Amino acid sequence: MGQVSLRGIRKSYGKVDVIKGVDLEVQDGEFMVFVGPSGCGKSTLLRMIAGLETVTAGELLIDGVRANDLRPADRGAAMVFQSYALYPHMTVAENMGFALKMAGVSRDKRDAQVAHAAEILRINELLGRYPKELSGGQRQRVAIGRSIVRKPKVFLFDEPLSNLDAALRVNMRIELSRLHKELGTTMIYVTHDQVEAMTLGNRIAVFNKGIVEQLGAPMEMYNRPVNEFVAAFIGAPKINLIPRPPATGASAAHQALWGHLAGQAPASAQRVGLRPEHLHLAASGQGMPATVVLAEHLGDSSIIHLRVDGVTDLLTAKVGIEHANVEAGQTVGLAPDASWALVFGADGRRV
Repeated sequence: MGQVSLRGIRKSYGKVDVIKGVDLEVQDGEFMVFVGPSGCGKSTLLRMIAGLETVTAGELLIDGVRANDLRPADRGAAMVFQSYALYPHMTVAENMGFALKMAGVSRDKRDAQVAHAAEILRINELLGRYPKELSGGQRQRVAIGRSIVRKPKVFLFDEPLSNLDAALRVNMRIELSRLHKELGTTMIYVTHDQVEAMTLGNRIAVFNKGIVEQLGAPMEMYNRPVNEFVAAFIGAPKINLIPRPPATGASAAHQALWGHLAGQAPASAQRVGLRPEHLHLAASGQGMPATVVLAEHLGDSSIIHLRVDGVTDLLTAKVGIEHANVEAGQTVGLAPDASWALVFGADGRRV
């Protein structure tokens, strides 16, 4: 079992409120991701679950047992840090088995559990090496292995891939997903990378300034964000947010774009959002006129940044290889798909 319940959890440092009342249920065997910008409180909350930070108010339950005042070692949680935190003077095997040694586990049993974890992580050939002899990805596997040998109820990951290069991050995401399926253990994963959140989590909790803005499945977040913050944070390239045209002096292009995307929206609507993949390009003279400011050609697709007369921010379109010849300075037509438009009110919430 590995159910984690957070009930009205708060954390304050003096008069500064960092976590402002979080209610959250992490189910047994779930892969939950806490995502949000730096300073939003997600890592602090993870450390509170681990017992590395005290709970100012509220209740933390692990498998129904109140854990607010339990020692970290008694919570059944194992944490994997961003910095790996390996002992440089110990071999991989000694690092992985150190917690078991401190707990008085016999040498034979310790070696068996380390060997089993190494088999799962495919690092058998590294057991005799020292941390300085390992790559970043190998060190991270060892750090994860050190947690596996403890057979915890809950794995806690604090931005474990942030020190790796882009290609290795992709490989490690695949490995973590495989590991979760193989072990079936509850995992709570903190990241500021929304791609990691979308690809790893069964559910995502989007944090902002110490609160959870939205909790749900990845595609629910993407297609039905509750507010502008979630809409803008989830998705790359970022969603286009187009403001309501002013009552006087608005350009014809701005009025046409708003009318097409938010024509049936209530009077309270102030902004309309459209994902870049739903902003299509047409030939010049068709659709709504726009000027290409920058074209990023990625091979299989292109990211086109566009200026629409009267709209302050650039719009972004993600298009296919058929637009690989689009260049800066070119005039194109826009054909936005209004069926995917998201409308937001003055308070930022979706209406």
